[in-house]
Formats: sequence, C-alpha cells, structure tokens
Amino acid sequence: MTGLSDILKMLPIDDIAKQFGVDSAVASQAVEEGSATILSGLAKNAQTSEGASAIEKALGKHSGQGDTVDVKSVDAVDGGKILNHIFGDKKETVEKELTKSDKTAGIDFGQLLPMLAPIIMGMLSKNKTQSAEAGGGGGGIMDVIGGLLGGGGSNAGTGGIGDLLSGVLGGGDDKKDGGPLGGITDLLGGLFGGKK
Repeated sequence: MTGLSDILKMLPIDDIAKQFGVDSAVASQAVEEGSATILSGLAKNAQTSEGASAIEKALGKHSGQGDTVDVKSVDAVDGGKILNHIFGDKKETVEKELTKSDKTAGIDFGQLLPMLAPIIMGMLSKNKTQSAEAGGGGGGIMDVIGGLLGGGGSNAGTGGIGDLLSGVLGGGDDKKDGGPLGGITDLLGGLFGGKK
C-alpha cells in the first residue's frame, strides 16, 4: 500500500516549484500539507455511513492512476468539485489559511489543492483495489484513508501528520506545533469541530 510520501514521489515537484516560482523544498512542503489536509477532510467525512458511501462512489471514477503524474494533465475543475464535496462552504477558508503559512510562502493553495485532489482520489482508489486483491476485502474506506495518511510510518518527512489527523478527528493531542504542518491541526480542528 502506498503512503502519503508516495504522493511526493509521483509528482514532478520541480515542475510544481517552477509553476509557483518557489524552490523544491517549499513545493514539497506544500504538497505534503495540502495532501494531508485533503486526506484529513476525507477521513472526517468518512465517519458517517453517508459520507463513506459517497467517497466509495467517487473512488470508482478515479481508478487507473499510474505511478507518475503529469500535473498539466490533472483535471483541476474535477479537483475543485472534489474539494467542494470534502470541505463544503469551508473550502475557501481552508485554501486561504493554508496560503497564509510562512512555511509555504509563494504557494497559492487555491491552485494547488484542486491539482492534488484528483491525484489523492486516484491513490485511494488504487490502494483500495490493492487491499481487496491482497485478500483484505477492501478494509473499509477509513482503513484505506488511514493507510495513505500513515503510509511510510517511520518516514521523518511525514512527521506531524498523525497529529494533524488526531486534531481533525478530536484526538486530544496537546501539541500546538504539529511538526512541519504547523497550525494546520488547529485550523482543521476548528473547521471540523475537533478537540484541540
């Protein structure tokens, strides 16, 4: 099963950096933050049977993703629709709050998140299929999302993502500085009503 760090391997980070006029480290950080935010939103939605069912249905439309992605071929309009389903009327707030971060200065998340959303849905679809083929029976959408968020568990580059998910889902994490993801935990926790 692939993990969040695999999103970084799939994407041409240098091309994204060039597109936004930032260096590769900033682009990589932005992709990580944006991906974790989308996945955490999906995880929150998947807590209801209605939300989980909607995600399962959407995954069927995003199958067949390869091991690499050309960002120019990503359907950002579809990405915008995905984000509307995930965040509802909080979509613009999420984009603005992420864009304000000093750690990813120069990145407009209003442009980046719609690019990432279809890629993440494709990875979730792929992971779900692989899990089913491995005899895991699909494992439920929360397991698939959790697997992607927690993939590469010992990878230092994804530190703080567990804190992020915990904050979003009300996990009672007392850390205020969620590792490299900074205040995103507080942002999402507030948006989704999670405990801080």
